[in-house]
Amino acid sequence: MATESEQESKDIIDKAEISLILDTYDDIFSDFDPRPYDQRTLSEDFLSEAKKAARDKKTGIELRFMIPQALRDEKSEALIKLRLREYFRRQHRRMKTELSSRNKQAAILIGVGAAIGFADAFLLSLNGLAAVLRDAIEIILTPASWYTVWTGFDDVLVKPKELVNDMDFYRKMTGAHITFTPY
Repeated sequence: MATESEQESKDIIDKAEISLILDTYDDIFSDFDPRPYDQRTLSEDFLSEAKKAARDKKTGIELRFMIPQALRDEKSEALIKLRLREYFRRQHRRMKTELSSRNKQAAILIGVGAAIGFADAFLLSLNGLAAVLRDAIEIILTPASWYTVWTGFDDVLVKPKELVNDMDFYRKMTGAHITFTPY
């Protein structure tokens, strides 16, 4: 049978959107970064767990850190909240910029591939070129056209999926309500 304290902890975990139990505040940050909380690099483990927990959530996420009562420090918690919000906002902007850049690059590839294809078709229509030269140009331009167009479509349709998922995570986390709760 669960004690009252254990039951309260279970209730908190069930109610919160994302609940993570910390041994110390350092669990949120990289072990290799000695800087203060407002500058430290976030832990890959923390980010990985947060991504898993946020995957099926829509919006209005509450990120609740459960920490031993004896270790609670409101000043540290305020710095950590600011650091997390700033990090999530910066990462979301970076992902958005990167996705936009990739889409522009993909559009250029598609356009170049189409232009190569049109150049190939135009050269084939010229009767004055020697057959050997015309065939050599076609052998080079046709695959180049197809490769460039398909690489562009791959960059637009397939590759950005992980980037879009990460961008969605950071968008959700930018608006997350961050709390610290004792256990």
